[in-house]
Amino acid sequence: MHIDQWIAAIPPLAVYVTIGLIVMIESLGIPIPGEIALVSATLLTIHPSSAVQWEFIAVAATAGAIIGDSIGYSIGRKGGKPLFEWLGRKFPKHFGPSHLATAERAFAKWGMWAVFLGRFIALLRIFAGPLAGALHMRYPKFLVANALGGIVWATGTTALIHFVGQAAEKWLSGFAWVGLGVAVVAGAGISLYVKHRAGKAMAAPADESH
Repeated sequence: MHIDQWIAAIPPLAVYVTIGLIVMIESLGIPIPGEIALVSATLLTIHPSSAVQWEFIAVAATAGAIIGDSIGYSIGRKGGKPLFEWLGRKFPKHFGPSHLATAERAFAKWGMWAVFLGRFIALLRIFAGPLAGALHMRYPKFLVANALGGIVWATGTTALIHFVGQAAEKWLSGFAWVGLGVAVVAGAGISLYVKHRAGKAMAAPADESH
């Protein structure tokens, strides 16, 4: 089957549901690549044979982020710090003491906005919901930051990849896959810059304590 036929055969609803579930599972505190899945799905919207629309991908990812983080918040509220200690023993690569300490510094520095900023940082994206619950952050404050973070992250990422990819594809006139590559590089560059700045901000309290 030709690539155009294969892309055209992908049911848009299946893409939206899959993205929503992947983002929701990651937001629960399970380390899976939600951001990569979001970018990959958005790339489909650039291809002329695809019926997938970036707006609905953004809606699905936002819903998954809000629902997943809220469930994670409930789990953290019930499990508390012992939950993270248990996870650290079982999955030290993702929930080790250093990871937890970094996430706690972010919460100490930014409060509820650690939930908002956490949507843009892989480590905090996993920790935000459960840790907010474990630290007994008030749910209304958590929900506001969670919803805003989900909307900005999902809409910003999908819009950036879609429109940069479209512009690159038109400019390169026919080299569609090169255009998609340019979109990925541009999106990854901006994402890495945001993560770098946020990482420096999180490390600042630790440096000041020495």
